[in-house]
Amino acid sequence: MEIRILRYFLAVAREENMTKAAQRLHISQPSLSKEMKKLEDELGHKLFIRTNKSTSLNDEGMLLRKRAEDILAMVDKTEEEFSQLDSIVGGEIHIGCAESYLIKHLARDIKSFKEQYPDFTFHIFSGDTEPVVERLDRGLLDLAVIVEPSNLSKYNYLAVPGSDKWGVVMQRGCELAKKDEITFEDLYGLPLFCSEQSIKVDFPRWCGENMDNLHFAGTFNLSYNGSIFVKEGLGYLLTFEHLIDTSEGSGLCFRPITPTLETNMYIIWKKYQVFSPIADLFVKKLKETY
Repeated sequence: MEIRILRYFLAVAREENMTKAAQRLHISQPSLSKEMKKLEDELGHKLFIRTNKSTSLNDEGMLLRKRAEDILAMVDKTEEEFSQLDSIVGGEIHIGCAESYLIKHLARDIKSFKEQYPDFTFHIFSGDTEPVVERLDRGLLDLAVIVEPSNLSKYNYLAVPGSDKWGVVMQRGCELAKKDEITFEDLYGLPLFCSEQSIKVDFPRWCGENMDNLHFAGTFNLSYNGSIFVKEGLGYLLTFEHLIDTSEGSGLCFRPITPTLETNMYIIWKKYQVFSPIADLFVKKLKETY
């Protein structure tokens, strides 16, 4: 299975049309169709649902799409790393980040590093700890900045200064906004939003057996999107302080929860990982900083 053919396959999957994919790839439509037929013969499975107007993926095609995206991401990253081996003037680093106000420390580190290496480029992938760590383990990221890791022993790590404080984002005019702090009893019966990771990890250690009395009406992996739902009156967002604009004109406010719940943040990377020259220099800078 050639890398070139996998790129062809992904183009067809994205366009859902053989002619449009061929135009994007700058090859003829008959040639592309022939290559896709050869790919199906090689794998021993049909990959497409073909109609007169479209070429969509069947279940087998969806499986190959996921694998092809992973393979090509790794190929592109490997080529990128080898292109940087002879130069440390610049280069690229891929970093996975949890959503946190403490990311400001990483931003300051990158800003300082770019003053010395102006051609350095960074790529940030945002998400909860689980998808970020998964991409790190697969080699698609150089570093990850995560909250409350489940198993630090698997990684080299640095602790980020400070911690994130949990609270509730709500409409300014609601009854709950009159309180200075929010207890878990205050939240009983209310429609709550937060990340799936928080439901599994953070809030059980905050309210213990009282978790059964909390009603989670939805989940978000980005707090900003959750705050839009709060503005529209759909519920209350459990999130870190400083993530959401709760200024006077925002229509929203933040109240800390009590007992206080805080979450720590860590910069991690795989043990025995071989970095590109620019990534190695950046990690050395981080070690000097933290």
